[in-house]
Amino acid sequence: MSNGTPLGDFLRARREALKPQDVGLPEYGRRRVPGLRREEVALLAGVSSDYYIRLEQGRENNPSPQVLEAVAQALKLDAESTDHLNRLCLTPSQRPHDWGEGDVSPQLLRLMDGWERQPAFVLGPALDILASNSLATALHSGFEAFDNLARNVFVDPAGREFYQEWDRAAHSCVAGLRAAYGHDPESARVAEVAEELTADSEEFARLWQLHAVESKSQAGKHVKHPDVGDLHIDFVAFTVSGAPHQQLVVYQAEPASPTAAALETLRSPATEPKKAKDQAANGQRACPTAAATAPTPPTARPSNSRSA
Repeated sequence: MSNGTPLGDFLRARREALKPQDVGLPEYGRRRVPGLRREEVALLAGVSSDYYIRLEQGRENNPSPQVLEAVAQALKLDAESTDHLNRLCLTPSQRPHDWGEGDVSPQLLRLMDGWERQPAFVLGPALDILASNSLATALHSGFEAFDNLARNVFVDPAGREFYQEWDRAAHSCVAGLRAAYGHDPESARVAEVAEELTADSEEFARLWQLHAVESKSQAGKHVKHPDVGDLHIDFVAFTVSGAPHQQLVVYQAEPASPTAAALETLRSPATEPKKAKDQAANGQRACPTAAATAPTPPTARPSNSRSA
């Protein structure tokens, strides 16, 4: 993915994204490098130029928390990017071993399957779709495969039509993948996805080199389904307890809105998109849905012992 170190690549990208006027420095004449010079970052951080150069070159592997905080301030990093910087300095033994690339728990699958009016899916750290309920699968039926969110945005031809705010979706995907990379720079799956998309998409390659970091939380999005048209959706992402690098993403529509009506239409088997039917008829393998992968639910309890 790079000839440098994860820490050095991040520092270099963020240094090159700043201009002298961004940090209150004068700018004289023509500059031979984009952004700030290494010596300027060192000055702003209060460290020697030689020390900062060693950081970027990967020859200084154990910077103190005080130095990292000073460098973060010099580079105008926000809280999430500062956390990312600190994670890049962790040793392999300090990183979590449960990376979250495994199976989705049966309990979560049952929970998702019970949400008939909310599309829901589980993301792995490399933005793989680990599971989805039937409404989420129907919502994304225009894609060749609903198996990786970043691939849907950058590679699948349907991505430009589905995501009406494509630039925003693109930035969000790359920043989310970068955040996952910071948790485990040695992750083979994150590296595989990044290398594949870098080869297949010039837009991804350009954004990947910016080293922007952002985790999913909650926001709204505007998408367009090939059968039911425009949808204005709110979403929220939750960290999965017991699998901290899996994220449960849930979409919601404003009650009694056109989007809610459109999602209700997608729920009906009579209006299931033709492509999904054809795939099922041909025996094509699709992303596992909660309904398909969940175990048989337990026997219903008597009404007087039912829990909330």
